[in-house]
Amino acid sequence: MLVLLSGSALLLVPDAVHARAALIGGICIVLWLTELVPPFVPTLLLLVATPLLLGPFGHEYGLSSVLTWPADPVLALFLGGFSLGAAAHRHGVDAAVARHVVSLAKHRQRAMIALVLGGTALMSMWMSSIAAAAMMLTALRPIVQGARADARFRTALLLSIAMGGNLGGMATPIGSGPNAIAIAAAAGQRHINFMSWMGFGVPLVLGMLLFAYGLLLARYRIAGEFIHEQAAATVGRGRSRWVIAVFSLAVVGWLSEPLHGVSAPLVALAVTALLFGTGLLAKDDLGLLDWSTLGLIAGGISLGSLIEHSGIFEQLAVQVEWSQYPRSALLGALVLVAALLSAVMSNTGTAAMLIPLAMSLAPAPSTAVIVAIATSFGMPFTISTPPNAMAYSEGGLRATDLLAIGLPIMIVGCVVVTLTGRVVLSLFGLP
Repeated sequence: MLVLLSGSALLLVPDAVHARAALIGGICIVLWLTELVPPFVPTLLLLVATPLLLGPFGHEYGLSSVLTWPADPVLALFLGGFSLGAAAHRHGVDAAVARHVVSLAKHRQRAMIALVLGGTALMSMWMSSIAAAAMMLTALRPIVQGARADARFRTALLLSIAMGGNLGGMATPIGSGPNAIAIAAAAGQRHINFMSWMGFGVPLVLGMLLFAYGLLLARYRIAGEFIHEQAAATVGRGRSRWVIAVFSLAVVGWLSEPLHGVSAPLVALAVTALLFGTGLLAKDDLGLLDWSTLGLIAGGISLGSLIEHSGIFEQLAVQVEWSQYPRSALLGALVLVAALLSAVMSNTGTAAMLIPLAMSLAPAPSTAVIVAIATSFGMPFTISTPPNAMAYSEGGLRATDLLAIGLPIMIVGCVVVTLTGRVVLSLFGLP
């Protein structure tokens, strides 16, 4: 595959810069999507190959310039989110929140499905969907194991964890890797703050959660009560309350950015410093942070910079008369392609490939946001997302169960973001 890609790029693309940029970007994308190597390896490859192959064509491809490409404030934003997630896990806040979900349900199946779906989504808004799903699965494993007599309720419970983890990341800028790539891609035209993103993301997520809840109730005929002895919740005790306080300060700081003017990445760095400086996180906890995902996001940002500097997508774009197609149709096609690709491969890798192309065809901040959110809708298969795979690994869940819920969510979500995305985002200053 890599040999074929290399030969095609060098033989079929006449311009030397375009050919070499296509070669570097193509190899990195293949490695990301096939996961032949750890996700940070293609990032390192891109940073090495660009100066080697393109350095002679201009100083902008030199090592000193290339190393500045991944130095984006978005990485600081995600570092803060990962630090909060690690602190929540270390001090038991995550498990306590999950136990509270069980307590609030009061043995009612419908209430339990709603709380698990919403609770997992809420956690995945502020930490990785993998961490959110893992926390909820761990806390609810006694119920999942004890619910084997009621197969429908057990299946719906596992699906609610998967769908909640998939959907929640759309709501905030730190919810998923594609969000970071979109913010970085749009930075040259418009700064996207938390309020701007969440003004579109939160209502969208709430609507899709309600749709998912309705699908689960209708397909599995959820009703009645479940039997489970509730465990005592300990959130707020010991140092966990300080983690909650820091988390609250972070959220307030992010949401009030238009008032105080302190950027969200700066708030995230301050939160990280506070967590480690106060001992809420120790030196050993550095290993809990998702450095691999940070490396992947850095690679996506660097790939966007390579495409921008080389002008390869602009060259491709002029080969087709895109102006003859309605903008809504073009955007709809991009949304559909983003969702379909991310259904079978990494959503961050898909965003790294598609967002620069989308921005060249429809250059507007809203385009980057809409395509990023579309990648999060690729959830119909077992392999589509980590939460799907984690729920499936618990046993008793069929691939058709994920397809029956994930496919309608993907289709409806693509239609909604295509029809409403530009209008709603423009209300928050993102044309």
